[in-house]
Amino acid sequence: MTGITLENVSKYFGEQCVIDQMNLRIPDGTVLVLVGPSGSGKTTLLRIMAGLLQPDRGKVYYGQTPLEEIERVQRNIGMVFQTDALVPHWSAGENVGFWSRLRRREHEVPERVRRVSQITGIGIEHLMERFPRQLSGGEKQRVAIARALARDLNILFFDEPFANLDPAMRGQARLELKRLLSTFKVTAVYVTHDQTEAVMLASRIAVIDKGQIVQMGSFRDLYERPINQFIASFIGFPTMNFFKGQIEDGQWYGETFGGLRIRKDLDNGTIVTMGIRPQDIYLEHGGVPAVVDMVTPYYAEHFQLLSVWLGSECWQMIAPLDMRISTGETVYCGINSENAMYFDTQTGIRIG
Repeated sequence: MTGITLENVSKYFGEQCVIDQMNLRIPDGTVLVLVGPSGSGKTTLLRIMAGLLQPDRGKVYYGQTPLEEIERVQRNIGMVFQTDALVPHWSAGENVGFWSRLRRREHEVPERVRRVSQITGIGIEHLMERFPRQLSGGEKQRVAIARALARDLNILFFDEPFANLDPAMRGQARLELKRLLSTFKVTAVYVTHDQTEAVMLASRIAVIDKGQIVQMGSFRDLYERPINQFIASFIGFPTMNFFKGQIEDGQWYGETFGGLRIRKDLDNGTIVTMGIRPQDIYLEHGGVPAVVDMVTPYYAEHFQLLSVWLGSECWQMIAPLDMRISTGETVYCGINSENAMYFDTQTGIRIG
């Protein structure tokens, strides 16, 4: 295994700074998942770490050695792309065994394929004679992952490998990959938009925005202890609601909700944004009235998501799936104030 270190890495595309003086250390054997909004720099960062892009400033290290000082054939990395990137006129077996053939180690390929099949519980030996055009999307990605593992590996990179699979296949593919990463102990970096995928696969999750890592930790850390409003809004589903208000005598008051206790060192009149997740807004007899704008059932999760409004404010809340609620109906809302979070309205930094 090999750890990865970035020191003051920056990357520009023309005048645009895509990666901004990034420092990062990924210990040996860590599975780091990179998440962030579109255009945040996730894939660019992955490609810099893999040596496919050169940083304009800073250095990337594998272990203690600068990446540029390691010959490409000695880097021992594998990469799985969003598209399978299989050679179309080679069979699956030829794609998987290419690295071994170059080193006259073709005899190792069948055992590696058998091992991958054994770990995932999904046999792929029968795919080896087929060409990519004869494979489904899920089969192509299984072959691409087998190709990455059918070599001497220190580091494995994944760039949204399951983004093009249907939901059922994606769930199965995650499970298979989790088994593989638990068995093949390598340092892995994984880019995804899917937070379920991140939770399932990651040792740690790094949230990127505007070319910088905003916060890194477990999903629970990010969900329960976001450092700013961006992390609070990005992590978790359904997304957090935000209400602007101000402080009066150690309490927060907004247009709709108010009288919520907050830290006492804030001056009266301080403008503060309160965040509360839909799970912490509930139906309460005699609570704040709101008009239902939309009802979205989530059958697998056993709840319905209500979009409601009152005055100039709108928010989302959870209701039991078996409760009959219609658009245009008035419902009454209470909040679990103990789970409210507070953010500086100007900077977005969490203050309580």
